[in-house]
Amino acid sequence: MSQDATFEEGREAPLYLAALDPDDLQILSALAQDAVFPITEMRWQPRARRFALLANRFRWEDLTAAERRQRTPERVQSLLVIDNVLKVASQGIDRSDSDLILSLLAVSFTPGEDGTGEVLLTLAGDGAVRLEVEALEVTLKDVTRPYAAPSRKVPKHPE
Repeated sequence: MSQDATFEEGREAPLYLAALDPDDLQILSALAQDAVFPITEMRWQPRARRFALLANRFRWEDLTAAERRQRTPERVQSLLVIDNVLKVASQGIDRSDSDLILSLLAVSFTPGEDGTGEVLLTLAGDGAVRLEVEALEVTLKDVTRPYAAPSRKVPKHPE
């Protein structure tokens, strides 16, 4: 007699999420929290009205399985893409420092009129990137296989 496979035995698929409303964005933000990336991996493409960054995302969705199996937590390279971008502004970021590593704390949305608004990327160390958008459209897509987090630790935030 054969036995049914368990969920734990299944292969995990890479994340590919879209946020088209503020509720979806909260979920996407939670999964992108503590992603780290060099400032050189952040791009605004004005003609395409797109802002993107390639980050090393902590795999929050895998943390319970990692702890249960007593293995190192994982990271994965992911693309965070914001479409319909009309304008980009930043503060607290030295864009001339090409060695600067940034850490994403949250992605939020403040609605404006008729579907417009601002997407705010809040960074550790009081940095931020504000994106004026015509409509909310954000995607998060894993683009590599997961790998052991180099620090071997779970990110922590003092209260």
